[in-house]
Amino acid sequence: MTDIVILTPNPDDPSFAGQWPAVLERLVTVLAEGDLTARPEAWTDHIDSAEGLVAADVVLPLVAWGYHRDHARWMQACATWQAAGVRMWNPATVLAWNSDKSYLQRLGEAGLPVPPTLWSEQITPDQVDAAFDALGTDDLVVKPRVSGGGWQTTRLARGEALTETPDGPALIQPFIAALETEGELSLLFFGGRFSHAVRKRPRAGEFRIQQQFGGLYAPEPEPDPVALDLAERVLATVEEELLYARIDLARGPDGQWLLMEAELIEPDFYLNHAPDGGRAFVTAVADRLNR
Repeated sequence: MTDIVILTPNPDDPSFAGQWPAVLERLVTVLAEGDLTARPEAWTDHIDSAEGLVAADVVLPLVAWGYHRDHARWMQACATWQAAGVRMWNPATVLAWNSDKSYLQRLGEAGLPVPPTLWSEQITPDQVDAAFDALGTDDLVVKPRVSGGGWQTTRLARGEALTETPDGPALIQPFIAALETEGELSLLFFGGRFSHAVRKRPRAGEFRIQQQFGGLYAPEPEPDPVALDLAERVLATVEEELLYARIDLARGPDGQWLLMEAELIEPDFYLNHAPDGGRAFVTAVADRLNR
């Protein structure tokens, strides 16, 4: 019998209590359909010691929600897991660097199309005021470098005051107008192979596409080949071997695809929109276990 550990949120954090059990159950169920047994462990129980994880066949951090609000301990945990040689997919090194959106700067320098971005160690009103002209836009988005689920993300029109300032390092980008119309395209990969795509649109009057803000999700049976090619180029820049990846794209003002996020820690796989119901994910896990 396999012993697969799925990392879950801090049990003392009530903000996710009504959501993560259903996500965990969906993952456990689809793995069980492939004769793979999984059990939960709170990631916050394994920060200083990996003793409770090293014996597992593999650790999947797929529901490790909340790390963005406890980032120092998350980085400590990643270092602990790496040093102990925990068999973790995706690797602990990826879990560390992918938790800070500054990786987008590195990918942009590698030639991948990312939104124009200004980086700040601490956002000030003067920085925001100057960003409109610097980025050539009348509509900005301000968000923390370490974030998740739209946390502390604010949209501002020129002349509008910033009322919620991100804690610590942050970034400023032009708002991508296409997000309000055609939305964002998520491309899912398991074991390096494309699985399925999902189109995500915000509800009327909202700019955020996350489901907690009323986002509308639908399968994209035939994603644009140009988008798929860009997603594969993004994955090719990652040195570590990945079990899974979700690449989120949106069209820029010129109609070309931009990389919004490379989600490599705990992305929703949208398995309810996968034509195979998630078998590609299970196959990828089994293949890695059987090496």
